[in-house]
Amino acid sequence: MMPMLFAFLHRSRAAMALPLAAAALLVMIALTGGPRTFAQAPASPAGRPAPPSTVRLYVLDGGVLESDPARYRLTPRDVKTTQLSVAAYLIVHPRGVLMWDTGAVPDGDWKPVGTPVQQRLVLPNKEERSVTLRTTLASQLTEIGYRPADVTHVALSHYHWDHTANANAFAGATWLVPKAERDEMFAEKPFGNVRPSTYVALKGSRTVIVTADEHDVFGDGGVIIKRAAGHTVGHQVLYVRLERTGGVVLSGDLYHYEEERTLNRLPTFEFSEDQTRAARQSVDAFLKKTGAQLWIQHHLPAHAALRQAPAFYD
Repeated sequence: MMPMLFAFLHRSRAAMALPLAAAALLVMIALTGGPRTFAQAPASPAGRPAPPSTVRLYVLDGGVLESDPARYRLTPRDVKTTQLSVAAYLIVHPRGVLMWDTGAVPDGDWKPVGTPVQQRLVLPNKEERSVTLRTTLASQLTEIGYRPADVTHVALSHYHWDHTANANAFAGATWLVPKAERDEMFAEKPFGNVRPSTYVALKGSRTVIVTADEHDVFGDGGVIIKRAAGHTVGHQVLYVRLERTGGVVLSGDLYHYEEERTLNRLPTFEFSEDQTRAARQSVDAFLKKTGAQLWIQHHLPAHAALRQAPAFYD
């Protein structure tokens, strides 16, 4: 009789434990935001992604831009493709999160439909541009576990329209910018093809004026903004030191096509061609000294070969 009673009690407790365990699991899922997907950062107690132990670099897709190589003193025969990639990057450091460039078309100006969407833009100077898009910047950030509010720093290689589209979304971050570039952005008539409405919110952001030729973002040499003026008055490139990948320099618009570099050609619309030549020489010397790779942000074949978010480089 006693063994049967003990078995009954044991089965009853187990049965009661099942709904309790299920309830606990539901509570855990609710608190953590659900099961995690590949490369998504774990949540911290404050609700933001927990910082990684080493630097991560996420490559984000901003679409494909139709372009004319003649604007870069090239012919269609000179280049592998006339199209240019539009890239943005999220750099996740143990001490903070940096957004580098923000795309060509604001997320709010179009709606993904599951197939590529061609978006035509008319710039303030009446020139037209065409960008083919597949996904929004915000949805890519969400997929890897981040929101614009999680970004602690934002920096633009420069203020041209195809790099600033979603800049307003990061107005809550600390903006890193040279004074001359900021002044030009908010001038009555900024030089070049710009859409000031896409970055106007940065005017009220907490701002760090970058004055040095090399600005160490997080203070440990892992993420460095380098002066590379010429394309615009305050154009800059970004160096990211990764543990397994090695050093990477994100080019901004120092080059657009790889053939600009191999054939030594300059765009026809530089703020200063002499400064661009000097910037290219300086960056080449840096690449040689550090052994870093140069990622030309607009060069479509090379960009398409990179691992895209939610995968990352570390």
